[in-house]
Amino acid sequence: MFAAIVTALLLPGFSPVAPGPAGGEVLEGTFPGTMRPGYVYLPPGFSAAQRYPVVYLLHGMRGSPSEYIAATQLPTFADTEIAAGRLRPFIAIIPAAGSTPAYNGEWAGPWERALVQRVVPWVDAHLPTQQTAAGRVLAGLSAGGFGAVDIGLRNPQLFGTIESWSGYFKPVRDGPFKNATRAVLAANDPRRLVVTQRPLLSKTRFYVSTGPAHSRWAPPSQTIDYASRLRALGLRYVLRIFPSKQGEWRDQLDDGLRWALGPPT
Repeated sequence: MFAAIVTALLLPGFSPVAPGPAGGEVLEGTFPGTMRPGYVYLPPGFSAAQRYPVVYLLHGMRGSPSEYIAATQLPTFADTEIAAGRLRPFIAIIPAAGSTPAYNGEWAGPWERALVQRVVPWVDAHLPTQQTAAGRVLAGLSAGGFGAVDIGLRNPQLFGTIESWSGYFKPVRDGPFKNATRAVLAANDPRRLVVTQRPLLSKTRFYVSTGPAHSRWAPPSQTIDYASRLRALGLRYVLRIFPSKQGEWRDQLDDGLRWALGPPT
């Protein structure tokens, strides 16, 4: 009944697909500006009278938003931690890039525009969110980690916390960047952006983490080097290194969310 009421009143076009173990809810639907289904996670005890921080999660490539529901088991982790008082209640938004799961490009171009211009405003219009940069976290796995840093730095007025989980930090010539000019690549290079945007980042927090190398695009050395750049610029950051491949995706998501949202104050 709860999920049906929420769906009808707040999230037209979304349907409940899975309950969390402590009363949270996962709903599935297609966000405006995107071409395939994504997910919304609502926490246990969700109330339209309360304002919640929002975590935007970007999937890897090739990939699907379902990696956060099935592989990293976000609903189970979030429900359990929230119910135990170790995590503030939050809303998670998990959109999709590309027209099919075979999409192997980047969270850039039309997918950045969809997130920034369509998804974020739609979420703020339909859900009781904290509508400030401090209330928004942008995070992602692998290619989603690149997307989170790239989009977050290009839109610092929207996202106050940026997290890359085994991501990379320079644009790859695929998807929207396949035939990009040098100027476009430079405008989407997190190594350059963190310098040019530095005056706007005094309140931005960064979480960068890595496990063992999983692709030639994302060696652990890139994450470690980027943490050094953040330190040199005097920005607020934390670096985490996870030594084992087993469970590395879930471990990074769990630790990243704990760091971003912490216990209730």
